[in-house]
Amino acid sequence: MRVLAVEDDPRIASDLSAALGAAGFRVEICTDGEEAWFLGDTEDYGLIVLDLGLPGLDGLTVLKRWRANGREMPVLVLTARGTWNERVEGIDAGADDYLPKPFRMEELVARARALVRRSAGQASAVQSAGDLTLDTNRMTVSLRGVPVDTTALEYRLLAYLMLNRSRVVPQTELLEHLYGDDDAREANALEAVVARLRRKLGAGAIQTRRGFGYFLDAGDGDR
Repeated sequence: MRVLAVEDDPRIASDLSAALGAAGFRVEICTDGEEAWFLGDTEDYGLIVLDLGLPGLDGLTVLKRWRANGREMPVLVLTARGTWNERVEGIDAGADDYLPKPFRMEELVARARALVRRSAGQASAVQSAGDLTLDTNRMTVSLRGVPVDTTALEYRLLAYLMLNRSRVVPQTELLEHLYGDDDAREANALEAVVARLRRKLGAGAIQTRRGFGYFLDAGDGDR
C-alpha cells in the first residue's frame, strides 16, 4: 500500500517513514504544502498522513483542494494544536481521522490500518480469500491455517490484493503501490514476485486475467 506522509519536521518524518514502513506500507515523504497538493492531486495513494502546519500551503488548504478536485483517498490529519474547533474544521474539510501531536507511533499505525480497511469496506484485521488468510495487524500469512513465510515485498503484494479482492487489480496499479517511484517499477519485477508467491501458496492462489491484472482465488470460480 502506497502512503504519502506530509510532514516538514525531519525527525517526525523519519519516524513516520520507519513506523509505517515496518507496518508494511510503501512510504513516500513530502515536506512542503505545494508539493503535497500536487502529489495528492496527481498520484494514486492508498492513504495520506497530512500535517497541518506546512510551509508553502497549510495542510487544511491542501486537504480542501484535494476534496474539491474529487480526490477521495483516506487522509489522517496531524496537528500540533489539536483544539476541538480545529478538529471539527479538519473533519469538515474532508479529513477521515485526526491525531494531535504528540502521539504514539503505535496509535498512528493502528489508525492508518483502520482507515485503509474502512476505505475498502472491510472492518476486521483478519482477511481471507479461499484458503489464504492475512492478519494485517500481525502482518502474518497462513494457508489452510499453516503459517507461510513471506518477504516484505511479497506480503505487501498479498495485502494489496486482499484489500482489493472484490476486483481484478491492474498490473500498473500493483507496481505503483509496491514500488512507488523506485527504479524497480518494471513488469518483470512484479511477475517475479508473483511467481515466488505461487510457489509458496500454490499455482492457483494468485490468478491472472490476461490483459486486465491479478486477483486472489476466493474459491468461488473465475472472474
